[in-house]
Amino acid sequence: MTHPARHTSGALPAAMRELDDLRTRVDQLMHAAFTGGGWPAFGGTEPWAPMADIEDAEDAYLVELELPGMDKDQITVEVSEGELDVHGEVKQREHAGAVRRHTRRIGQFDYRATLPPNADTEHISAELTNGVLTVRVPKTEKGQTQRIQITG
Repeated sequence: MTHPARHTSGALPAAMRELDDLRTRVDQLMHAAFTGGGWPAFGGTEPWAPMADIEDAEDAYLVELELPGMDKDQITVEVSEGELDVHGEVKQREHAGAVRRHTRRIGQFDYRATLPPNADTEHISAELTNGVLTVRVPKTEKGQTQRIQITG
């Protein structure tokens, strides 16, 4: 869901700031409830799941995860028993000034997805570009649906 751009000439009145904060918290709650991320715990000890898209392309499944500011050595991509697991940790960065608002998640993250039977787990690749991790899971012929002719 998109929100209209807000242009203000100065500080928001207190009531508007409270409404803006409330909208932000509701957006976070809705994201957590409908993407399986659990209750949003910013900087908490519970692992959280990054936002992700899964695309079923003709020859592969593409899993794209938003991991802004992460380096490839901070992320682990594993596959085991038909499950893709991406995990790592977003570290708190140092700030020169006082932090007035903190909504970006920090701490351990864990994203899991069950792979379909036709996933070629031997040839999975991963690439991190501009804060988006793309995991490419090629498809095999194995596990595809076959129509059986009925006789008799």
